[in-house]
Amino acid sequence: MMKKKILVVDDEPSISMLIEFNLKLVGFEVHCVYDGEEVFSAIPQFRPDLIVLDLMLPKMDGIQVCRKLRSQNNMVPIVMLTAMQDLSDKIAGLDNGADDYMTKPFSPQELISRIQAIIRRIQILPSAMENTPVQIGPIVIRPDQREVKVKGETIELTPKEFDLLLFLCKHRGKVLSRQQLLHGVWDYHFLGDTRIVDVHISHLRDKIETNARTPEYIVTIRNVGYKLMEPSAKESLA
Repeated sequence: MMKKKILVVDDEPSISMLIEFNLKLVGFEVHCVYDGEEVFSAIPQFRPDLIVLDLMLPKMDGIQVCRKLRSQNNMVPIVMLTAMQDLSDKIAGLDNGADDYMTKPFSPQELISRIQAIIRRIQILPSAMENTPVQIGPIVIRPDQREVKVKGETIELTPKEFDLLLFLCKHRGKVLSRQQLLHGVWDYHFLGDTRIVDVHISHLRDKIETNARTPEYIVTIRNVGYKLMEPSAKESLA
């Protein structure tokens, strides 16, 4: 089996070396670059399976890198690193396409666990049942192709947005707490930041709902979490 490739983008050599050492130790192939602009020359040659991306970078910061990649329909998974404790910086990363974030200083073992969880979910081979397209109203999901169409139009989702939508579909009609979604979609076996779930739910609504402010499919269950509903079931919601 070919080694999975991780592109590490951080302008602090000591941090890059620490991440590179620990990732190589568990079998990843690693390439390091040190500013935002280098990402776009490294990607065609290295073809990473995931990017570990620092927020504060010279030439082009992490937010700008995320935004540009997603505007190019490059959906490579991204784990954002930030030295900032400000929630707005973390949310900005997620809003611009990051799949997850970690705050410096961080545990290399936890970073590895999160990377492995993301890659594991992407490379899981769908079962025979999962090969069958799933339809919710005008939304059609093809798990084997990781493709989503709404009213016949292909919708570009990040890997984590796709995983979240598919997980909700598998549990349609059931109320899922944010912690259940973190465990089921992000594969967190510890208490994670549930705001990650809220931001990704917001992104999904923007992409699949006719009106994200009055969602028909992904419904908020106050003080609990979320439920994915069939359109015909909406009227029965109390």
